[in-house]
Amino acid sequence: MREKSLPIIEKVKSHTQLLMVSEITDPRQIEFLEPLVDVYQVGARNMFNYDLLKELGQTLKPILLKRSFSAKIEEWLKATDYIIKGGNENIILCERGIRTFETKTRNTLDLNAVAFLKQESSFPVFVDPSHGTGLSQLVPALSQSAVCAGADGLLIEVHPNPDESLCDSQQALSFSDFENLMIKLKKLTQLYGKKL
Repeated sequence: MREKSLPIIEKVKSHTQLLMVSEITDPRQIEFLEPLVDVYQVGARNMFNYDLLKELGQTLKPILLKRSFSAKIEEWLKATDYIIKGGNENIILCERGIRTFETKTRNTLDLNAVAFLKQESSFPVFVDPSHGTGLSQLVPALSQSAVCAGADGLLIEVHPNPDESLCDSQQALSFSDFENLMIKLKKLTQLYGKKL
């Protein structure tokens, strides 16, 4: 929708009082998104879009950098260099699953990467178990596992009626499933001395 989406975004932000995270795919989108977006998300397919990363380095807003489904950890960290060179060090890494030989799930969620990054980098690390597996029934267990591995945040797809979702219906949690997960995560984060 490009610029046509701006009035919708303004209305939603005003109504919910929530921060806006928007995936960005093209450097030309920055100009019209800048006034409304609080966090730019670089999706897995754009992790290697170096022109986009360089432009995002010019903004001071946080960048949520998702790992490409084919990227090594070293390549993922090198992608951050393109943003940092522009002056923006406000980067959040997001593990969202990598491509392996496994066919039962959408991707293979690499929790090894989370534990490694928590030891070897200073960036916050988020995990997206929804895209990581593509299966809603696996999201609760992998969300809890991500917290145990050291994740600083989670991206979880939620929909009031997942069967009616226009996209990604198989990986979305219902409101009640999400509420149950949050109860478990609250206990788990307290155990690990983290805040929910």
